[in-house]
Amino acid sequence: MSDLTVAKDRVVAINYRLTVEGSEVDSSHGRGPLNYLHGHANIVAGLERALEGRAAGDEVELDVPPEAGYGSRDDERLVQVTRDQLGFDPEVGTVVKAQLPDGREQHLMIAEVDGDQITLDGNHPLAGETLHFEVSVDSIREATPEEIEKGFIE
Repeated sequence: MSDLTVAKDRVVAINYRLTVEGSEVDSSHGRGPLNYLHGHANIVAGLERALEGRAAGDEVELDVPPEAGYGSRDDERLVQVTRDQLGFDPEVGTVVKAQLPDGREQHLMIAEVDGDQITLDGNHPLAGETLHFEVSVDSIREATPEEIEKGFIE
């Protein structure tokens, strides 16, 4: 086993279970560990901080508040459009892509359909939620120069 600890520019493999208010939202179980490049904001900030300095085999259980997770809900991220603007029959929960003025794409979820008025929500689905993680560190390795340059692993 390696004596590496979780630190910036290391590839970390974790097994995790994420719950919100007692309900499982996501899990690596049955899919194998999640691999990510530490120190490059590839996982929520609160979890990344909690894993810093840990070693393979360590287990962590923690609650991550919204401000260290997916942020607080922001009503400014709600957009009203008409059914005609969408070009298809909208259903609550459908995710659509929108192009921002700067050319980037953003995913918006259809939050409400009220006749011809459609409310799109640009908040992350877990915004405003306290995230409960149960995590075990599976392995740690040094990242390649290419991974560090890109800021993520493929």
